[in-house]
Amino acid sequence: MQPNLARQDETVPETAPELPSARQQAVLDAVLALMVEEGDQLTMDAVARRASCSKETLYKWFGDRDGLLTATVRWQASRVHAGRYALNALDVATLRESLQDFAATWLEVIASDTSVALNRLAIGHAGSRKSNLGGIVLANGRFAIGERVKPVLEAGRAAGLLAFDDTETAFRTFFGLVGRDIQIRLLLGDALPLDAGEIRRDAGRAVEQFLALYGRA
Repeated sequence: MQPNLARQDETVPETAPELPSARQQAVLDAVLALMVEEGDQLTMDAVARRASCSKETLYKWFGDRDGLLTATVRWQASRVHAGRYALNALDVATLRESLQDFAATWLEVIASDTSVALNRLAIGHAGSRKSNLGGIVLANGRFAIGERVKPVLEAGRAAGLLAFDDTETAFRTFFGLVGRDIQIRLLLGDALPLDAGEIRRDAGRAVEQFLALYGRA
């Protein structure tokens, strides 16, 4: 039997990107709002007007339009998290809670109007090679989120709670169980009834399915 280490207060924080300042957050929220309203017509002038700041400030903070888009994607992805856990004290309840936290917050993000607009725009740009927005979303969305969740899976394996050979494969399986066909249906205009209760149920179902595949008895 493992010793009870619950009193240890040493924790592993999720490796989320550093959050922007409150003023910068307001600018990034303005970018997301403009994407919903205007789609591909987003300009630095429009962002400056909506956020009530100068273009010089935007360039100082974000460098250029790609820098602004990168910060916007990171800001949106920062709403997805994988929780915290105590070193050497991870039990199945804590693991389940951490995975459910990730699943629920990810579903909340991808179901939002801002994420749907952002991803539609990124897909269009990737197909036409109009800009690097598709690569920005991929690198700072899916790939970055994976790097924040995979340490939780590896900690579960180290604690004897999960059994898998390849972390990336295990994460992709979990990612697929959580997302199912939800994101593609939203991107294609399906009005899915995803309220908070439905999201929590979907998240819990995905975690139980994942544990059935990879959990150790």
